[in-house]
Amino acid sequence: MPLEAGLLEILACPACHAPLKEQDTELICTGQDCGLAYPVRDGIPVLLVDEARRPQ
Repeated sequence: MPLEAGLLEILACPACHAPLKEQDTELICTGQDCGLAYPVRDGIPVLLVDEARRPQ
């Protein structure tokens, strides 16, 4: 389920403050050194570093 249009424009990675991009059921940090993937559960982004998946 895609997020609302303007929501991605105001969300940022809590770890490095880089913009996020939506991919499947996650929000991926676009920061070169970060790359954390935050889950989206029931249409709600979970922007907690402890819940994020580390880049592979």
